[in-house]
Amino acid sequence: MSITIISVGKLKEKYLNSGIQEYKKRLDRYTAMKLIEVPDEKAPENLSEAQMEEVKEKEGERILAKIGQDDYVITLEIEGQQLTSEKLASHLDQLATYGKSKITFIIGGSLGLSEKVKQRSDFALSFSKMTLPHQLMRLVLLEQIYRTYRINRNEPYHK
Repeated sequence: MSITIISVGKLKEKYLNSGIQEYKKRLDRYTAMKLIEVPDEKAPENLSEAQMEEVKEKEGERILAKIGQDDYVITLEIEGQQLTSEKLASHLDQLATYGKSKITFIIGGSLGLSEKVKQRSDFALSFSKMTLPHQLMRLVLLEQIYRTYRINRNEPYHK
């Protein structure tokens, strides 16, 4: 199974980059992992609803251009389904069992995901009903993917 994470915006924080590189290194023994950043759309602070939709559409086009036709797409959305780590591990294990070898996770920008990206999604996943910084979500997502591999291989990992 290969895993791709597509995220909007460039990660600038050293502490997040350090954590992401650590989990990417840990995951290298389990899967082919690819991290793709697409540029965020520059926008003023106070946007109208129409301007917000326009920003999401432009970012969405950049995201969709990076998704393969055979990819199983998991979008991170507040409205998505919340799973335990064990359920996420089971879900990814079932995907592999049924021939879904390319999994793509998508993390939107600060305004969220466009409707077109949501429509392309095969599964909407929520980590919380709270809004979390999209840069921080990269690290959290990588940790959970690492945890799923440990769970699925019955390897020890802290609870």
